[in-house]
Amino acid sequence: MEERIWTIPYRGGALILGRRTLVMGILNVTPDSFSDGGKWLDPGAAEARAWEMVEEGADIIDIGGESTRPGHSPVPAEEELRRVLPVIRRLVQGGLPVPISVDTMKARVAEACLDAGAHIINDVWGLQRDPEMARVAARYQAPVVAMHNQEGTAYRDLLGDITAFFRRSLAIAAEAGLPPELVILDPGIGFGKTATQNLDLLRDLRHFTALGRPLLVGTSRKSTIGKVLGGLPPEERLEGTAATVAIAIANGAEIVRVHDVRAMVRVARMTDAIVRPGRGGWREE
Repeated sequence: MEERIWTIPYRGGALILGRRTLVMGILNVTPDSFSDGGKWLDPGAAEARAWEMVEEGADIIDIGGESTRPGHSPVPAEEELRRVLPVIRRLVQGGLPVPISVDTMKARVAEACLDAGAHIINDVWGLQRDPEMARVAARYQAPVVAMHNQEGTAYRDLLGDITAFFRRSLAIAAEAGLPPELVILDPGIGFGKTATQNLDLLRDLRHFTALGRPLLVGTSRKSTIGKVLGGLPPEERLEGTAATVAIAIANGAEIVRVHDVRAMVRVARMTDAIVRPGRGGWREE
C-alpha cells in the first residue's frame, strides 16, 4: 500500500488518515433502520451507546435520524432534527473526545447540527441531492463524506460512472468554497447497486484512489453479505462484515463505517498490521 498521510481539519481537531484505519461507529436514532432501528431512539440511550463505542475504539461517531435503507420512508427535516439534535447536544456538552458526524442528505439538518457542535457531514447523495448542502459545509469549513448514490442499478461502466459522480461532487464542493482537502469519498456499497456490483466495487476499490482523496467504506451488516451467506439476517452478519472490512482496508479504505465497533476495531488493527507494515500501531518487541 502506497504510504500517504492526510490531515483533514474539523472544528477543534483534525482527522489523521493513513497511519491506521479509522473506525466510524454507527448510531441510528431512527425507528426503522435495517439493522438497529428503534434501539437508540431515547437520547439517553443514544448518548450511552456513543460513549460505549468510543470505549470500544471508535474514532468518529456517525449519528443518523433518517433511515436510508431500501424502501425507507423519508421524514421531514423537523422530525430528523427532533431525533438527532438532543443527542448531539448531550455529546457535545459531555465532552465526547471524538468528532461527531451527521448522516443526512438535507442541508437544513446539516446546518442545525453543525451549529449544535457536530463536526462532519456524511451525505449519502454526495452533495448532489440538496443544492444547499455544499454551501452549508463551506460556511462551516466542515469535512464532508460524499457518497455515491443513484436511482436504480443500471451503469454504462460501474467504475467509470462512479468516478464521474465523484468528480461532480468535488466540483460542486469547490464551486461552493469547500476545498477538496475536506472531502472524503464513499463508493456507496448497497446504494443503487446489485450484490454483484457491490462485490465488484470492493474488489476494485483501489481504482478510486486515483482521485487523490481518502476513501470511506460502509459494508456493515448490509444485504449483500446476507445474500452471499445464504440469507442471513442482519444480526448474523458479523463474520461477513469482518471479511468485507478487511478487504476494504487492503484495497485502500482509510475509514470503515460499522455497527460492531469492538470487533471491527480488532479486524482493522489486524489488517493494518498486514497491509500497513510499520504503520498499523503494532511493533514486535
